Amino acid sequence: MTKIQPRTLFREVADRIRDLIEHGELAPGERISEKQLCENFGVSRTPLREALKVLASEGLVELLPNRGARVKQLTYKMVKDTYDLMGALEGLSGELACQQISDEGITAICALHERMLVHYRNRELPEYFQVNQKIHESLLAASNNDVLLEMYNNLSQRVKRVRYSKKMTDSYWRRAVQDHEEMIAALKKRDSKRLGQVLRDHLCNKLEVASIAGVIDDGETRNVANS
Repeated sequence: MTKIQPRTLFREVADRIRDLIEHGELAPGERISEKQLCENFGVSRTPLREALKVLASEGLVELLPNRGARVKQLTYKMVKDTYDLMGALEGLSGELACQQISDEGITAICALHERMLVHYRNRELPEYFQVNQKIHESLLAASNNDVLLEMYNNLSQRVKRVRYSKKMTDSYWRRAVQDHEEMIAALKKRDSKRLGQVLRDHLCNKLEVASIAGVIDDGETRNVANS
């Protein structure tokens, strides 16, 4: 594991830990070993603890009084509540994007969509996710609303490990691609109302597919869908 240079301090430490959480190398509910991470990253406890505070503010880590920290366990309700808010923001971003995006911007998003379809046909899930995320980010950016973008990014960090999981059923994958086809059709027509609704439904529908175990709700194991 590459040592972190002193100049980057706690922000890069936070980025590294965030990646470990998102990729499942630090599991939900797992205690975080400060000693081990300090050795792995080549940093002292001071920047590590500052990084943990940042991650706690993002909802990724839970600070335990006098007992260090652990990866926060996502509950079904927590994910649903977060998706509800993100869906509302994505819907608004789609409506605003239709009003402000240039023809060149639409062409660029359509090109991303075609790349995503190639990865879908080839069953290349990691590459599919990368382009999928770029499409959503492009639509959010096209809203030209900095406050909306900041709020969405803060919420997205909380559930990224669920949303872009490697586990996804074929039926849901087909449905997700169909949603994207509808997004592109609405964007080309600059149909703000339709694009906004498709984006809202697309995110909320993620809770319908049972593909990821380990999300607990009221003491029972629940599954959360991903795209």
